Amino acid sequence: MLTQRALVVAGIAGTIVLNACTSGGQRDPQHRTSVGRDSAGQAAAPDIERPAPSAADPAFLEQFAATNRFRLGLPTSIKPLPGGRHVLFLRSGPRSFVHDLYEYDIASGAERVLLTAERILGGGDEKLTPEELARRERMRLSSRGIAGYDVSRDGSRILVPLSGRLFVIERQSGQIRELRSTAGFPIDPRFSPDGSTIACVRDGELHVTDVDSGNERRVTTGADRFVENGVAEFVAQEEMDRREGYWWSPEGDRIVFQQTDTRGVERFHIADPVNPEKDPQTSPYPRAGRTNAAVKLGIAVIRGTFDGAVVWVNWNSQQYPYLARVDWSRSAPLTILVQNRTQTEQALLEVNPVTGDTRELLVERDPAWINLHDPPRWLPDGSAFLWTSDAGTDERLELRARDCALIRVLAQNAPGPLTNIKLASLDAARNRALFTASPNPLETRRWQVPLDGSAAPSMLPSSSDPAVETLEVAPDGSSWVWTSDRFDRSTQFFVGTLDRDRAGELRSVAESPAFRPKAEFTTVAPAGSNVELQAVIMRPRNFRPGVKHPVILSVYTGPGLQYVTAAPRGGLLDQWYADHGFIVIRVDNRGTPGRGRDFERAIKGNLIDLALAEQAGAVQALARRYPEIDASRVGVYGWSFGGYFSAMAAMRRPDVFKAGVAGAPVCDWADYDTHYTERFMGLPDANAEGYRASNVLTYCKDLEVPLLVIHGTADDNVYFLHSLKMTDALFRAGKHFEFLALPGFTHMVPDPVVTRSLYGRIAEFFATHLADDPR
Repeated sequence: MLTQRALVVAGIAGTIVLNACTSGGQRDPQHRTSVGRDSAGQAAAPDIERPAPSAADPAFLEQFAATNRFRLGLPTSIKPLPGGRHVLFLRSGPRSFVHDLYEYDIASGAERVLLTAERILGGGDEKLTPEELARRERMRLSSRGIAGYDVSRDGSRILVPLSGRLFVIERQSGQIRELRSTAGFPIDPRFSPDGSTIACVRDGELHVTDVDSGNERRVTTGADRFVENGVAEFVAQEEMDRREGYWWSPEGDRIVFQQTDTRGVERFHIADPVNPEKDPQTSPYPRAGRTNAAVKLGIAVIRGTFDGAVVWVNWNSQQYPYLARVDWSRSAPLTILVQNRTQTEQALLEVNPVTGDTRELLVERDPAWINLHDPPRWLPDGSAFLWTSDAGTDERLELRARDCALIRVLAQNAPGPLTNIKLASLDAARNRALFTASPNPLETRRWQVPLDGSAAPSMLPSSSDPAVETLEVAPDGSSWVWTSDRFDRSTQFFVGTLDRDRAGELRSVAESPAFRPKAEFTTVAPAGSNVELQAVIMRPRNFRPGVKHPVILSVYTGPGLQYVTAAPRGGLLDQWYADHGFIVIRVDNRGTPGRGRDFERAIKGNLIDLALAEQAGAVQALARRYPEIDASRVGVYGWSFGGYFSAMAAMRRPDVFKAGVAGAPVCDWADYDTHYTERFMGLPDANAEGYRASNVLTYCKDLEVPLLVIHGTADDNVYFLHSLKMTDALFRAGKHFEFLALPGFTHMVPDPVVTRSLYGRIAEFFATHLADDPR
């Protein structure tokens, strides 16, 4: 999935002061006037005066980089335990990537360090294989120490993988035991439902280990350089938000596992240009229109009469090649959700675990595409389940019978439309479902709705300020942790119980920035459009009316990510740029989520034309509204899909965008992965014109404004080849550009030193190319 990540380049660090903010070619520092009104009552364009000295904090970049963008020190991997008494979570120091495991006592409000990597390893260093590093890249994890853990269903045992070894900890006594193995590095270790057994993948084969005896045995066979058992394929991990490749039965006597065959998939090789003596890393990568991994599903019997037997699941994999979801809940059937290649159709199938036969429960279709949501959430008696869908209409949360007949729609309007619905808990004992959803594009809130349909969804009490909230609920519904992100405040982690929604709070030790972003949220309709787009504007903290400012349009613009929300993502960095004398703008165009089906699917078949028209039109419309915005000096910057957009904006709309920074850009969608690209673009052979129009290489001949291209050489999401192809085309067309290769960096770049250097470099780039008289 294309997401914005950190940018890093070698360059200057510190503050950049714009010495001139002028309009046109003349500069008159003595000419100062205030903003007036024209005859129509609109704000008249101001005459130009010298801006105030830079308000940028000279220490910000150092702190921003050292704290990993102020994320270090925040609680993460939060798991409320059954019984309503304790919560487990990971936390690092404010400037450390090393995470420890903590236990929070809800009654007393006290926390204690439960485990540290140093204690478990006896001071030894953690070692990771390339496979585990790649898995963490898919999960966007940069943490060390205890990077992940699993808990038995009753909360009594904790499983911690460290340095290729597995450790089981008895939570009450603190006893630590290592489960030794002669096989390879353990991938995705997890408890059985009763906590007596652990499964993991070693050397491409699924293994199970009895916790008490330590006895381990291999469950699957047949792994080789092309075949793996128990591991999700690349597109499942990167695009389907499915990282599991095996699933326990409710009784723990069987395991459903995925077998992946990449024999027909292209293999990409990533070499280390700084260390050419090292062998390249090789992995299968399915480009749009080409061969995907072949996926099968097996059921291994690990206890009982047919111990060791495997039953293969039968479904029409030619019609539905994508295995999107697998669920085997207590008192419920084994179900799988499968999709067709273009993701316009999906089927929920019930699996007979004895024969492997399947029967159709539900089929959904959408002529554009279907977004993936949560698997079915079954009532304890297996009589019905909750289902989230947006196929053919706006999002809705439904209650469906055992045979999939619709009982009622539980949530779709409250009273306005709800989007971004994510189910957190089905609490049948209390006749309610808990979920998060967005009542408007800026916010995500916590909701409850009665299962019997006796009332509409109601928002749970929270801040009166706009907020983005998440919710983690204990398996028995006895406690929960809800986080609240507000744009100008730190993230808070509230602990709730059945008696009190704020029974406590998990402590953050993250550093606080020296300033808070000051933003104006608004809406804007590009000229000729009746669609109101969400926008946020950041001005210098020492902003004074009467000064024209150059603009940085900070972009993502692509499917799957809202960029204008109440969450503080990017707000601090945007404010830092603004404090150098810029106006920083973000806009969510059609094609981004959170505004309903038609708004999101308007980009089907072409990923750039509508976004480019609406972003450019929004900047121009905002400039007409706000006289401090200088529409003649607009730069554009983004990473990943935002980098793609920035390159396109610089090449195709030089009338609006006078400079661009493109980080890790996709340049040719035929070189990006199948599941993401084909969802929005269709197959290349069926949409040749859409692929041509959406290809950066088509427009390299047209570049006339300064462009800075940045890319990590080890990127295994948007491969380095994208920027190489683009810069080669620019060079052959005789175009000037700047290219910064980041040796050894992937799509995610957490290194504090280069992070600090990078943002100063970008500020310098825009100061150079957007100031009329940079001195």
